[in-house]
Amino acid sequence: MSTSTVTATPAGVRRTKPAIRPISMGRILDTELRKMFDTRSGFWLMTSIGITALIATGATIIFAPDSALDFETFATAIGFPIAVILPMVSVLSVTGEWSQRTGLTTFTLIPDRRRVIAAKFLVTVAVGVVSMFVALAIGALGNIVGTAITGTDTIWNVSAQEFGFIVLANVLGMLIGFMLGVLIRNSAGAIVGYFVFNFMLPTLMMTLANLQEWFRDIWGWVDFSYAQSALFDGGSLTGEQWAQLGFTTLIWMVLPTLIGLRLLLRSEVK
Repeated sequence: MSTSTVTATPAGVRRTKPAIRPISMGRILDTELRKMFDTRSGFWLMTSIGITALIATGATIIFAPDSALDFETFATAIGFPIAVILPMVSVLSVTGEWSQRTGLTTFTLIPDRRRVIAAKFLVTVAVGVVSMFVALAIGALGNIVGTAITGTDTIWNVSAQEFGFIVLANVLGMLIGFMLGVLIRNSAGAIVGYFVFNFMLPTLMMTLANLQEWFRDIWGWVDFSYAQSALFDGGSLTGEQWAQLGFTTLIWMVLPTLIGLRLLLRSEVK
C-alpha cells in the first residue's frame, strides 16, 4: 500500500499527495544488468564471449590431434579468452558512471550509492556464473561434434567439482576487475591496471621466485594469480592452497575494494 501526506492550502482545503516510493532493489538490479548490454562496448564485450567460445571450439576441432579431443581440452581452450574478457565487463559496469558521465543522474535518483554498488556487484557475479555455463554448453557441443567428426570416443573428463573450481576462479577474476573499477573509477585506467595486475605482476613474481629461494617459499602467499591458478589445475585443493587463496584474496581484493568504496562514497560526482 502506498502512503500519503496531507497538506493544507491557503483556503483551508485539505489535500493529500501520494508519497514517492523508493526505487526497489530489483529494479536497480534490472537497470544495472541492462546497462551491461546497452552501450556498444558492453554489448560487444558480452557478445565476444560467445564468439570467442565458438572460435576456440572450432580451432580445437580443426587443429587438436584426435587423441586430445576431450571435454577438458575444449574447456581449457574456451576458458582462457573468457577469463580475459569477463573482468573487462566488470570494469566497465563500475566505471561507466564516471567515464560516461551518468553518475550524477544515477546518484540523484538513488542517493544511497551503496545500493547501486551492491547491485553492480551482484550483477557482476551473476554474469560471471551464467557466462561460464554458456561456455560449458558450447564446450560440450564442441566435444560431441568434434568426436563425431573424427570418429573417436566422446570423453567427459571434467567433474562437477572441477567445473565449480573453474567458475570460482573466473568469478574471482571478475571481482578483480570490480575492485579496480571501484578503486580507479576510470575505464581506461582500470583496464590498464588489470593487465598490469594479471599479466605483468605475476611474471615479475615468477621471475623473483625462480631467482630467490626465500621468495619461492612465500610465493603462494603473496601472488594472487599463483594462488588462483590452483583452481584450474583440477582435483582438490589442499588446506594450505585454500589458505593461500584466501589470504591473497584478502590482501589484493578485499582491502583495496574497501578502500575504493570509502573513496567512492565520499567522492564528488560531476
